[in-house]
Amino acid sequence: MNIVKYPAREEWASIVERPHLDVAELNQTVANVLADVKTRGDEAVKGYELKFDHIDLDELAVSEAEMEEAENLVSKPLRKAIELAHENILKFHESQRFRTKKVETQPGVVCWQKSIPIEKVGLYIPGGTAPLFSTVLMLATPAKIAGCSEIVLCTPPDRQGRVNPAILVAARVAGVSRIFKIGGVQAVGAMAYGTESVPKVYKIFGPGNQYVMAAKQQVSLHDVAIDMPAGPSEVCVIADEMASPEFVAADLLSQAEHGADSQVILITTSHKLIDSVLQEVERQLRQLPRKEIAQRSLENSRIILVNDMKEAMDLSNAYAPEHLVIQTEDYEELAGRVVNAGSVFLGRYACESAGDYASGTNHTLPTHGYATTYNGVNLDSYCRKVTFQHLTPEGVRAIGRAVELMAEAEQLDAHKNAMTVRINSLK
Repeated sequence: MNIVKYPAREEWASIVERPHLDVAELNQTVANVLADVKTRGDEAVKGYELKFDHIDLDELAVSEAEMEEAENLVSKPLRKAIELAHENILKFHESQRFRTKKVETQPGVVCWQKSIPIEKVGLYIPGGTAPLFSTVLMLATPAKIAGCSEIVLCTPPDRQGRVNPAILVAARVAGVSRIFKIGGVQAVGAMAYGTESVPKVYKIFGPGNQYVMAAKQQVSLHDVAIDMPAGPSEVCVIADEMASPEFVAADLLSQAEHGADSQVILITTSHKLIDSVLQEVERQLRQLPRKEIAQRSLENSRIILVNDMKEAMDLSNAYAPEHLVIQTEDYEELAGRVVNAGSVFLGRYACESAGDYASGTNHTLPTHGYATTYNGVNLDSYCRKVTFQHLTPEGVRAIGRAVELMAEAEQLDAHKNAMTVRINSLK
């Protein structure tokens, strides 16, 4: 990890910069695949499954027999863990239900909002080096609570044409409607455009590699909404001299193992902690099966020594991390200073992986600095707010003349007239 000591504020912009990728060629490849899927449907999807996932599929849909087989392949302890996580995710997202409130803005003028679910949503679940069955729970559970009528899931199969059984069990627990064995760009295209097998959806959710992210951004321009722009996973840990070096190192490595392009940052006021954390990182890294991936991630990562906790929080807010861990004695005070972050973990025992799996909060979060403008997935992500208004004759009298004057000033005479005829009808 790169160590930066007492950086001046004018250096912060370069410090918080994420690794850059040349995506020009990638974007063209993605565009070509999407155009082919849009034109040839299932035939194109199957061709890309053979090319990229190395499997020749007769059917894209997961069968009921495969669902039943998955139930037998997942151990009872893991099934119980999935159910516990689902219960907590359900509780947390149920609490976010919108409650309609009618507001009388003027006598006889009543306005309100109604929350209406998006009818068809698509979930993309990576299934490569880390089959993210936890993401199934995070995405499908609020979709089910919201009342989405069709929840479509795409995930890549293995070379035997099978989907990871934990993904299938999590999908059943969370209430997914239909599951397809499709990965990568072709999955995004299938859900965005619809094929003979895969229904077109109105919004696509879920993480993925840089090809999947590019595909989501491209289809969002004209064809379908997406949850958020996203990049590689990241964590920022703020720690003082009272923090546990073992815990801090574990939090850093929990994100570093996601991918070589992930980034982790430690911001601290303690010289001593830096040395202890580096020793712990080396010790724990040797024990990780994914140590080569984590090691490459650490090459893009930083430890930053600052003067005080105000500076630490200012730097964190400038970075706008996906995950923010605050392991300090005064974590409650610092929590009040958080402005930009996807999800925040407070104190010694709130590790980032608690939120990734079972605390109840959602782990689908803005990365790459998008936490300055985006929030993570929540119940509202699956709904639209439709506004209503009702005017009585009294309401027309209350606001009618104002409407006429404003429409006239904007030179929109038909707008004015729509109100004028109502005013005249009351005379």
